[in-house]
Amino acid sequence: MAGKIETVALLHPGNMGATIGAAATSSGARVLWASQDRGGATRRRAEQAKLVDAGDLSAAVRQADAVLSVCPPHAAVDVARAVAAEKFTGIYVDANAVSRATAEEIGAIISASGAGFVDGGIIGSPVKQAGTTRLYLSGTRAGEIAALFSGSMLDARAIGAEPGAASALKVAYAAWT
Repeated sequence: MAGKIETVALLHPGNMGATIGAAATSSGARVLWASQDRGGATRRRAEQAKLVDAGDLSAAVRQADAVLSVCPPHAAVDVARAVAAEKFTGIYVDANAVSRATAEEIGAIISASGAGFVDGGIIGSPVKQAGTTRLYLSGTRAGEIAALFSGSMLDARAIGAEPGAASALKVAYAAWT
């Protein structure tokens, strides 16, 4: 499925995720989210970010070229399993605050389902202005995801082909700060 990423499923538009979704939208992508079982605050963030409601996870994943997971760390593995169960074959980006070992576990789950895996590490606050938030990406398809954000306020950088490198960088940065 190499080529330009046109449609992204964002799981889930919290404070950080909604601004990442808005950055992808500003670069021309269609960004979907799943409103099923989500509250009013999430709906307001998604609407403000100009995300398109696909209804549920299955519908969002079915339409997406890429899935971007930005969720609470404790849910990251379960979200990956749910996407894998949908037989998703695009690019799955785990941009959660998880350890390198957890990112590698998620990568194994996603790869076994036939999808490409990109590890992501977000450093900074929610995207409100250029130069405040970076998304480091690693994996063989990291460059495709970085290109998704070109021209947006999010500074997305591919840092290598080895999944887990972005999570390791994020952990090292957190320890340093």
